[in-house]
Amino acid sequence: MSSDKLDALRKKYGESHGGDIFDPRFKKVADKIFTEGGTRQAPYAGLPTFLSAPYRQIDHSAPDFGDLQVAIVGMPMDLGVTNRPGSRFGPRAVRSIERIGPYNHVLDCAPTFDLRVADIGDVPFASRYRLEQSHVDIEATIARIVAAGIIPLSVGGDHSITHPILRAIGKDRPVGLIHIDAHCDTGGLFDQTKFHHGGPMRNAVLDGVLDPARTIQIGIRGSSEYLWEFSYDSGMTVVHAEEIPAMGIPAIIEKARQIVGDGPTYLSFDIDSLDPSFAPGTGTPELGGLTTREALELLRGLKGLNLVGGDVVEVAPQYDSTTNTAHAGAQMLFEILSLMVYSPAVKR
Repeated sequence: MSSDKLDALRKKYGESHGGDIFDPRFKKVADKIFTEGGTRQAPYAGLPTFLSAPYRQIDHSAPDFGDLQVAIVGMPMDLGVTNRPGSRFGPRAVRSIERIGPYNHVLDCAPTFDLRVADIGDVPFASRYRLEQSHVDIEATIARIVAAGIIPLSVGGDHSITHPILRAIGKDRPVGLIHIDAHCDTGGLFDQTKFHHGGPMRNAVLDGVLDPARTIQIGIRGSSEYLWEFSYDSGMTVVHAEEIPAMGIPAIIEKARQIVGDGPTYLSFDIDSLDPSFAPGTGTPELGGLTTREALELLRGLKGLNLVGGDVVEVAPQYDSTTNTAHAGAQMLFEILSLMVYSPAVKR
């Protein structure tokens, strides 16, 4: 490097702070995040919220959501699990992850700054023991959010929460679904009840709130294949994990975009879609799953879809001493929120 070049760099960058950005593309991001003095919020300070989004306390008996565009809501309930319990601790674990975002360099957005978004706390459950009552509480909470013209982004909890969410979102018209999971979750009654985490998508179709022809299930694998005939019989598209290497993520993205089209679409991400080497903290781990890099590529390829809601479910932190599972869950939540920046469904 020449002395002139070094002198120029020293003059430009030698005394500048972290918020002094000269590239117009990055400056517009830094201006949102840094103060005039060059500081930004420490990721480990303050009260933990989802993705460090502002916290807004809601009186659910008479909710006032203000001007929010997206509401992130926790659903700490795992009464529907068939195997290991513990995803009731998922929302708290995801909130505790301190280093996600704020900038998404692939999607070129800072979603907690580009959207009017808040963590509105958890669903007010009437009972910690009654699964069906919990579903009633979830549906009522999401219905109030949707009625206010706000997009709900939910954090579970077990995957049974998606059924009452879809009942609220799809009440006026069935929605499409991009479902990333190890399991199709279209099973029937288990142990005398259909309300469990192995059947929410089947229940939603039968309730008329989910369009199976506009549903794609990605990453399916494991020993439960014999339980998923409803997926095929109803017209859902299933992409098994074993098919992914040959197809490639770009082809799967294109297939998903073709299936859901430009209609209202829900996005559900079960953390057990990831291989247990990346996310061991879940109730029903299955070998041979997605890598975190594949999952990120898949989600980011959905930019521009008409997303009307989303969720991340099945984080059970007590089975993961490394906190990797909660970290992965928080990152996937961030990616879904980033997609909402570009969703036509978000009120402008």
